[in-house]
Amino acid sequence: MSDVALSRSDQRAQKAGKAFLAVSALGAAQTLNAWHPFSRRGRASVLAFPGGLTVSEMPLHTLAWEALATAGFVAAGGLRSRAGRAGLALTAASWAGLVALDRVGAHADEVLEAALVEGLGADYRSRMAASFAPPADVPITRRQLVNPLPPLRRRYATSRDITYGEFGRRNQLDVWRRADLPADAGAPVLIQVHGGAWITGSKEQQGAALMAHLAERGWVSVALNYRLSPKGTWPEHIVDVKRAIAWVKDHIAEHGGDPSFVVITGGSAGGHLSSLAALTAGVTEFQPGFEDADTSVQAAVPLYGVYDFTNRDGSGRSDMEDMLARFVFKSNLADARDVWEQASSMSWVGPDAPPFFLLHGTNDTLVPVEQARSFAAMLRAASTQPVVYAELPRAQHAWDLFSSVRTLHTLRAIDRFLAVVRSEHGARAVPTYGAEPAAVAE
Repeated sequence: MSDVALSRSDQRAQKAGKAFLAVSALGAAQTLNAWHPFSRRGRASVLAFPGGLTVSEMPLHTLAWEALATAGFVAAGGLRSRAGRAGLALTAASWAGLVALDRVGAHADEVLEAALVEGLGADYRSRMAASFAPPADVPITRRQLVNPLPPLRRRYATSRDITYGEFGRRNQLDVWRRADLPADAGAPVLIQVHGGAWITGSKEQQGAALMAHLAERGWVSVALNYRLSPKGTWPEHIVDVKRAIAWVKDHIAEHGGDPSFVVITGGSAGGHLSSLAALTAGVTEFQPGFEDADTSVQAAVPLYGVYDFTNRDGSGRSDMEDMLARFVFKSNLADARDVWEQASSMSWVGPDAPPFFLLHGTNDTLVPVEQARSFAAMLRAASTQPVVYAELPRAQHAWDLFSSVRTLHTLRAIDRFLAVVRSEHGARAVPTYGAEPAAVAE
């Protein structure tokens, strides 16, 4: 080989090594952020969210991509340079972190089971009626894990864009159910409220894994839109959620659902709205024009929700105040504290609260996990009904957007919680389906 050719080869190796180091540093940083977020406050916390979520819920997918990239850099001669060898060391460290993240997610079932035992009692499984009890825990299959975003809406959203109010697309909902569910099934009903900081989001984007899981178990689910800010002003958001509940009570039997057993859920802003709706059945301020409508629910399952806008116990984010004042409330906390307090779920905690299952991740960089702890403690102190609180290690905000190991364990835990609630509520027994219900991939 000529000296010129050798020089060019060395130059290519040096470039490959430097590129490998840069890519490895980025990958290692993302892994570190997924393990321990770089920030939980201010704009940096928002930037820490997307990468932390993707890596923490798909660590093995991330590892596979990093392995492919490593093979490419090695083939390009990247290890012939000092920078390339440093990149390999960083990549190895990232892989170790990704394996650790996978192990944490795989053990979410233990965390969730411990939470159910604490909130419902050690004998809770024996209290499930046979017709409501989910199948015994079975191994999660490789097929379920390969595709983290299966096309579930296409399979289960059998009736779409149904109008429940007068505000166009923002007052529409979808009904999810098995195609073979009998029209007169009298199935239990789940209402899904999407998140998006009260200013974005739609019924098509969130809650798919849970709604599909319960559809396979014979449930009917309703995913709704509601008016958003800045066009909408509080309390229009909760008014729409309440109106949707009233629609469910009046019309869900037409879709095979039982209006006497309705559960509400949602994540983030949807966690706030679902918890507030569950605690304010019949509150006239949130039901203008339909004050007499039944808006009660039999249980609530909020995920990573905001439960207080006044930061009354220091567990919230004061840096959210400007955004809320400008876009959502159109008023300052200092000038309209009564409105902000009325909008806070914490303000409505009392003995008449329905059963709650609260879920939050310890690595949430958008909504502090400390607020969920505080809300759970308040509910337990005041409510006469069970309160289950599960705090999932290393889980970011919105972890259930992916059909990850952690999400699949979460779906099964929620299923068991609802089986107990249904059994003790005396809900109607309906045919159940024995297939493993977790996030069916097509």
